[in-house]
Amino acid sequence: MNRSTPLILRLAPLAAAAALAATATVPALASSHREAPFITGAPKVDGTDFYMFRSYETGRSNYVTLIANYQPLQAAYGGPNYFDMDQNALYEIHLDNNGDAKEDLSFQFRFTNTLANAGRGIELPSGKKSVAIPLIQAGPVANVRDTNLNVAQTFSVIMMKGDRRKGEPWQITNADNGSTVFDKPADNIGTKTIADYPGYAAKHVYNINIPGCGMPGRMFVGQRAEGFAVNLGVIFDLVNAPIEVITDPSKIGLFPNIIADDNVTTLSLELPISCVTQGSEPVIGGWTTASVRQTHNIDDTPRSGLNKVDKSTGDWVQVSRLGMPLVNEVVIGLKDKDKFNSSRPESDGQFLNYVSNPTLPKLLEIALPLPNSAPTNYPRTDLITTFLTGLPGVNQPANVVASEMLRLNTSIPPVPYEQQNRLGVLGNILAGGNDLAGYPNGRRPKDDVVDISLVAMMGGLCMANGNGNALGLGTKCKPKAVPLGTTAYNLHDAVDQAATPFLTKFPYLNNPTPGAGAGAGAAAALAARK
Repeated sequence: MNRSTPLILRLAPLAAAAALAATATVPALASSHREAPFITGAPKVDGTDFYMFRSYETGRSNYVTLIANYQPLQAAYGGPNYFDMDQNALYEIHLDNNGDAKEDLSFQFRFTNTLANAGRGIELPSGKKSVAIPLIQAGPVANVRDTNLNVAQTFSVIMMKGDRRKGEPWQITNADNGSTVFDKPADNIGTKTIADYPGYAAKHVYNINIPGCGMPGRMFVGQRAEGFAVNLGVIFDLVNAPIEVITDPSKIGLFPNIIADDNVTTLSLELPISCVTQGSEPVIGGWTTASVRQTHNIDDTPRSGLNKVDKSTGDWVQVSRLGMPLVNEVVIGLKDKDKFNSSRPESDGQFLNYVSNPTLPKLLEIALPLPNSAPTNYPRTDLITTFLTGLPGVNQPANVVASEMLRLNTSIPPVPYEQQNRLGVLGNILAGGNDLAGYPNGRRPKDDVVDISLVAMMGGLCMANGNGNALGLGTKCKPKAVPLGTTAYNLHDAVDQAATPFLTKFPYLNNPTPGAGAGAGAAAALAARK
């Protein structure tokens, strides 16, 4: 039987809970931006969001899209150097296609910065001398490897089969010319430098050959608009908003998205489903990491050129990890956040208490205040199923090892962008419909993962699910352990994730905000100067 069929049968008891659909929102937080003490000081290797979904671009439903974002909260005006990736780091997207909590495929990205003019940089005549310019551009930019670019960033990708360090390496190549080197577009400096950024970025979407796969995939690496919507400052100030606002569903979208003008850097892959699944198992698990060398030596006599002060040596050390959104942000205890970022899914048993006995519901009780609103069905088997194994009949592999990663059932058909339910599987179930392709079954850009995840944290799955049997959430997922009818289920941050604009085709995330010439933030800055 197709894995999507039992879900519909098992979820029949949920029809009575349809009224919850309009109020199933809770306080939102940034997905994984600056979530651990160490990574706050290393933004170039800070993973912010990870998406994995069946492609919903017309004609591409036999593909799965993977998007890993890095470098959080980029101010569009952040020149003159902007936000190139770290050429001393290793960025990876991992896939587990047999449920054993170990990577079976890893896509490893390495970057190289090159200064123009054979390393001297673009020079301009000044008096009787030729002198290197101080900017990354010397004029308008429109093409790949444009001659007006002072700095070019290129990258290569290795597909590792098996263990990420000891497995079998294979080179990803350009399907059009066989090259192993790809160009990353410059960041969106502004409309005077790059008049047509969408057109310029589109020239950096590559058809790629995937070793052992008879079909080409696609790849894009470059700056994109921040896709996350959140009332960031208010939420981290102990949910500093009037209770009558954040418990009124009609006021979703009342506040502006404070990070709407920020950008991120994305690593995007579109891969044939047949080349990333194994045997008859349609569920794949995915997560993204970043690693740096064990030793960094700062040269006390730096040389001319790019990044000539840092000499990195030694083994790779993982410093960032992201699968399901919000886990390290609001589930893992502060003392173990750096430890989680350096860990692998196969060792996640060490973090079990944070999932089975979460503290976030108790913190929300204190902050709002909402006394007696936190569920008491300990251990939280509903959360273990949601975050560590996948939901039975939805996205749980046949032979699953409990571990934290994003899981996607590739046999569930994609849903066109316009028809997607922003609350994913949960919203689809409560409101009715045919959208089973959203979070936590993978993650699409439009999915309001914050609301969905925190609804689950506050017992929303148990509330909607009656006695817990329909979703296989465990016998301890009982209504009497969940404070039904409390305002905890009506909470939201008054910012609407569904209002965030996205593309309906690869690479899906919207074009980045320009540093000057457009965008609300840029307009406000210009107005303030007048």
